[in-house]
Amino acid sequence: MGALPRLVLRDDPGRSVPLDPRTPLSIGRDPASSLCLAEARGVSRHHALVRVSRTRPGQWLLCDLGSANGTYLEGARLKDCRPLSDGDEIRLGLNGPVLQFRAGSPSAPPAAPAAAATRGRPAPVPTAVAGQLDFAGRSLPLDRIRSAYVRSRRRHPQAFSWWLLLCLGGLLLLPFPWLFWPLQAGALAGWIVLGSRWEHLLEVTLQDGLAYRHRFDSLATALAHRNGIRRAMAAAAPAGRRP
Repeated sequence: MGALPRLVLRDDPGRSVPLDPRTPLSIGRDPASSLCLAEARGVSRHHALVRVSRTRPGQWLLCDLGSANGTYLEGARLKDCRPLSDGDEIRLGLNGPVLQFRAGSPSAPPAAPAAAATRGRPAPVPTAVAGQLDFAGRSLPLDRIRSAYVRSRRRHPQAFSWWLLLCLGGLLLLPFPWLFWPLQAGALAGWIVLGSRWEHLLEVTLQDGLAYRHRFDSLATALAHRNGIRRAMAAAAPAGRRP
């Protein structure tokens, strides 16, 4: 039987809480919380909840419980429940404690897969040597890296507008059904194909605010590279300090 997923306090890796699929894990200052952070700054009495999805067994969700200072997943404030991926960082409030979600099976360090290419270029493999991280063709000092996040977005966000314009324009051909219906079918197919394409940005931010990004077609590859960078940051951090 594999190890259970768990939440780890980033600044105190020795403190972790296993996640039981049968019981949601509550987070807050309330002593009755499964993970009680009574002294943590910016944490509400009932702050957040981690539970298994009711529709997708095995998928863990993070939910905000109406906290005063918000719950942030990978730097974005939650408005509802969001799925968790291995290595995701959860921040309780803008300046509150950071938790890391660890899946039951540890992620393998990222390698250079032949198929992991972005726009015809090889994906950047984070390689740490002598305190330097090679990322996207640049050498970044590990002690200057503040964060590494993956952000997903639609590759063609204007697809719906294009589809709507074609549909409205196609009304001019309404008296000619042999032209109208093929145009509508083609517009719908184009919207479905273009609207379903996503790209995933791996963003590495330095302490001075400079950010470096690389695009991935595969979310799994982007997350594996992000986790590799975070492990390199943790390994390079001096004792008593974590990135």
